[in-house]
Amino acid sequence: MKSVVVLATSIAFYTALLIPFTRHLQEKPFLEKVGYVPQPFIIKAMVGDQKNSVAAGLMFRVLVYFGTLVEKNKINSVSLPDDSAMRATLVTASRLDPYNMDTYYFAQSLIWDGKKVRETTELLEYGMRFRDWDFYLPFFAGFNSAFFLKDYAAAATHYATAARLSGSDLFSRLASRYMHEADQTQVAIDYLAAMIKSSRNEAIKKSFEVRHAALLETRRIELARDRFRVMFGHLPASIDELYKQGLLTGPVTDPYGGKFYLEPDGAVRSTSKFAAKPEKTD
Repeated sequence: MKSVVVLATSIAFYTALLIPFTRHLQEKPFLEKVGYVPQPFIIKAMVGDQKNSVAAGLMFRVLVYFGTLVEKNKINSVSLPDDSAMRATLVTASRLDPYNMDTYYFAQSLIWDGKKVRETTELLEYGMRFRDWDFYLPFFAGFNSAFFLKDYAAAATHYATAARLSGSDLFSRLASRYMHEADQTQVAIDYLAAMIKSSRNEAIKKSFEVRHAALLETRRIELARDRFRVMFGHLPASIDELYKQGLLTGPVTDPYGGKFYLEPDGAVRSTSKFAAKPEKTD
């Protein structure tokens, strides 16, 4: 009898919170509808043994939100109106159901703005404690550690784990490569190719494909730049010099709509910074 009373009280409490929360979301603009999610321990107390279902519902909300943004902007904007709430929702979902692969895979798709990379990597490391057979989580964490955080020792450790779980020599080679700062663009290209192949969500896949195309163009310029340096003993002053020497053929196109250029140190950059322009709202 006591358990029935506790359950009834929990349901009533949950309903009292849910109704105004739902009304609040309905009145908000769509692009801000991720909304506030209570702390995991509060949700756990309210939903009992339905934690997995609630976690799946939270993930569905985030995926719908993200998918609509991609559709509206045509390509993925790295500036999301409800970015903080979305990331917080992912953390909550992982605490309710640490085995749900979508939580970690989707969190990893949000790291390209260079923000919250450390937090995302910590989320992946949390997932590794539960999904201890999944080589993609250390694969993602290794990439974040080297490409963004420049922590090559951590990257090598994560890739060694990925190699052990997958039995693939590719990850062993990546573990060695990540110990150095060379070939970062090619590393990102290889990473994105794997992400595109494994992605199950079309919106996420599309955002990866656009960035993959941008990095392929970047790498094409880098290779021409390196050949120029070997031939003349110095860096080219501009991309135009690469064309004049016949080292670069055909137009280089940034799918984000920017224009490629060379920094004084030879680094290849684009005026777009590989970010879609956010949609204008009235």
